[in-house]
Amino acid sequence: MVRYVGARVAQAVPVLFLVSVLVFSIIHLTPGDPAYVLLGPNAMPDQVRALRIELGLDRPLPIQYAVWIARVARGDLGRSYLNGYPVIGLIGRAWPVTFSLTIGALLVALGLAVPLSLLAVRFRRTWVDHAAVAFTAVAYATPTFWIAILLVFALSLRVRWLPPSGYVSPAEDPVAALRLLVMPSIALGCGVGAVLTRFLRATILEELAREYVRTARAKGVAEHVVLYRHAARNALVPVVTVLGLQFGTFMGGAVLTEAIFGLPGVGRLLWNSVLARDYAVVQATVLATTVVFVLINVATDLCYGLLDPRIRYG
Repeated sequence: MVRYVGARVAQAVPVLFLVSVLVFSIIHLTPGDPAYVLLGPNAMPDQVRALRIELGLDRPLPIQYAVWIARVARGDLGRSYLNGYPVIGLIGRAWPVTFSLTIGALLVALGLAVPLSLLAVRFRRTWVDHAAVAFTAVAYATPTFWIAILLVFALSLRVRWLPPSGYVSPAEDPVAALRLLVMPSIALGCGVGAVLTRFLRATILEELAREYVRTARAKGVAEHVVLYRHAARNALVPVVTVLGLQFGTFMGGAVLTEAIFGLPGVGRLLWNSVLARDYAVVQATVLATTVVFVLINVATDLCYGLLDPRIRYG
């Protein structure tokens, strides 16, 4: 197991290096100059030139990249061009918000996928199955921002059950924090829940057609035991893979979701930094997100052995 984890981490190093090169190059090749953004349209050319020298933007791109990656290797992500705050501090304050939102969306996705897929399989070719499939089609086709707007209109403006936007740390007020995360989690988790429902339904149906299921039925095992204890558990292995890959969907949807609900998370930080040409924050945020995504994939691979004892790591 230790060798396997070490090999997976070693494989991630070239990926992170290529991502850092691509992100650094693309950001610096986009139109716009952070010096002009910081100084405003009335800035004199001498002022812009002086600020570019101060920020190190006058150097060739390879040198800028070498300096940046050397700092990253030491744990120094630089400072924001806009306010001078350490980037690691900005990301450190934003990550707990996005992490809370991701966990909430994951719970919503699993809360939709597991019961709906089991009901659809248990009552296959009935109105329950058709209703579950139709619901997943609508949920998957509806954009995240539209679900968020509908939730705000229905649960906040109409019945006033939940606050429309904002964020409170769970350490300060757990109840208020939970109330503020309900609608963002539902908006972000519905699409992923629809994908997982369809995938889990198809996977369980495949497992029910296998030899061991026919053997269990021939031995007189109850149908609900065959479905829940045998077929559903074996169907979870490929679902874990899909769930790990859907982490990118959570991060992508977090940008709009955090903007609509006023959450100070990584997605909102990245969006504001892109608009302001704050290169240091954009580069560090994308790199940190990539690192987390790689770690999630490694953890997903490790979960296979827990779900299926037949899997051994060499």
